[in-house]
Amino acid sequence: MLSNLNIKNVIFIDIETAPAAPVFDELAENWQKLWQHKMQYKIDEGEDVSVLYQRAGIYAEFGRIICISAGYIAEIDGEPVYRVKSFYDEDEAALLTGFFGALEKFAKQGKTQLCAHNGYEFDFPFIARRALVLGVKLPPVLALAGARPWEIKEQLLDTMQLWKFGDYKHYTSLSLLCELFGIPTPKDDIDGSQVHRVYWVEKDIDRIVRYCEKDTLAVASLLLRYKGLPIISPENMISLK
Repeated sequence: MLSNLNIKNVIFIDIETAPAAPVFDELAENWQKLWQHKMQYKIDEGEDVSVLYQRAGIYAEFGRIICISAGYIAEIDGEPVYRVKSFYDEDEAALLTGFFGALEKFAKQGKTQLCAHNGYEFDFPFIARRALVLGVKLPPVLALAGARPWEIKEQLLDTMQLWKFGDYKHYTSLSLLCELFGIPTPKDDIDGSQVHRVYWVEKDIDRIVRYCEKDTLAVASLLLRYKGLPIISPENMISLK
């Protein structure tokens, strides 16, 4: 599969998400009850369910997308470079509309495959679910409701799944694989557990965007290593406005 993959036709993506509200107490009463029900088997005895609300960003029903970065491999004067563009907006529907519009343009250039780390279980379904909630039409590459696993592999790649080789017992983080393959880690500033605070408390979306873009380069570099090719230096990452 990977031997026949034209990596220049792949768009590497990463999403950053956050809870829909800054704190649990700002949720409407019915949403507080729904969160309590969701967490009933995940809290320790005597623990306040509101403490777990900072994790709400991992659930499409209780979170929202705050940034999507999408990048691809190109060449300048024969040297590989990585171009990346980020989509972020307080209006989540506008964010998704902008991202989907970019996917349509990429598709016209022959870039028809998406790749993410843990994309099958997080990025791809999260994007699709939020689009459905917000009434934003899905692009063909993500309109896969009800598709069988083997039907999506031509369109969607997942570097975590590619690492498993049929072993489905455990999760392997992007940071671990980056360390294993000698890829500069994108976790040199913040990590996913801190996005909630940086977004809602520090209100520093630019910091989140930089982190998200580095993640996409790490995913691209990981796929390059899977193919036995040299990685792209972070100095060769070009952020598009």
